[in-house]
Amino acid sequence: MRPTGTKIINQRAVTMRNDLFNMDKKQDLSDPDPVRRAQIQSKMPLPKRFYKEAAVAEHEGMFAVELDGRAVKTPARQTLALPTRAAAQLIADEFSAQEKEIDPAQMPATRLANTAIDGIVDDPQAVLEDVLRFASSDMLCYRAGSPERLVKRQTELWDPLIDWAASDLGARFALAEGVMHVEQPREALGAFSVHLGQFNDPFAIAALHTITTLTGSAIMALAVAKGEISGDEAWRLAHVDEDWTIEHWGEDAEAAARRALREREMTAAVKMLEAVSAS
Repeated sequence: MRPTGTKIINQRAVTMRNDLFNMDKKQDLSDPDPVRRAQIQSKMPLPKRFYKEAAVAEHEGMFAVELDGRAVKTPARQTLALPTRAAAQLIADEFSAQEKEIDPAQMPATRLANTAIDGIVDDPQAVLEDVLRFASSDMLCYRAGSPERLVKRQTELWDPLIDWAASDLGARFALAEGVMHVEQPREALGAFSVHLGQFNDPFAIAALHTITTLTGSAIMALAVAKGEISGDEAWRLAHVDEDWTIEHWGEDAEAAARRALREREMTAAVKMLEAVSAS
């Protein structure tokens, strides 16, 4: 007996749901560069939105994201569950915001959570070590030699964080002029590593790593995580050089679009960091 038209439609809906709940890793949606991800995703047909409601449900002390009552799965087919309701709600809100199609490029918190569950839970130390490698060549430690006004701006805006690292973290970083590598004292990296080691939640670690890679500064990321500066302030400090160039030479449209994508990633990471830290 041939299936009816209704049954065929239902079968297709199930297939689309399965495609979403079990996204194939081969699509490479976890590429760390948001522009690269956007390029990859632009070549793929986007799945249609098939659900009416995205919600959060508590299960065994964790908070799962559900679409019409069915739990969302990560690319590795694990339940997309987070430690706090606020964190899970960030993802549910991203699903709710999708319209006719589901666009992963518009879901940075979801991608971050997938990374935490599938890639960090089993080996968080490797990710923290990568953050520490950023600290060994931190953006804040490399200063312009000229022009004088840019040097002054970097000093005024970046030195407070260098001073904070020394006074609050016990990590005294060396500064350099230009791009020639400067070896950071072992004592500074050791002290910094102790503070990184205080993070054991995979979602917080994923957010910390994302902030680090987007800003180029592990010092700045840790300052955000510890509440020394806000995410918005960190984003501004991370673009001192770029903003200087824009002031004097104007803004490139493609660069502006790339920056906007990265800022969206930054905002999601900061919100996730705050959400998993909520009591």
